[in-house]
Amino acid sequence: MRKSRFTEAQIVAVLKEGEAGVPVAEIVHQHGISRNTYFKWKSKYGGTTINELRRLRELEAENAKLKRMYAELALENAALKDVVSRKW
Repeated sequence: MRKSRFTEAQIVAVLKEGEAGVPVAEIVHQHGISRNTYFKWKSKYGGTTINELRRLRELEAENAKLKRMYAELALENAALKDVVSRKW
């Protein structure tokens, strides 16, 4: 997937301009983006702050870590059950 040339902080700043009442046509022309991009950003990032986005990223990283831990423990548990069932 292609990485955006705008950071999340820049995207939030562009959306804040729209919330301040600047016309969408002026915003997209000034920042060199399409109307579709603006409205996609608005649906994804609308109403969020930079701190909320940072916290969301941290939670997603923590969730991924916990999923990996669970997968490892589930495999280990299955292997131990297999070993125990063979002894009886």
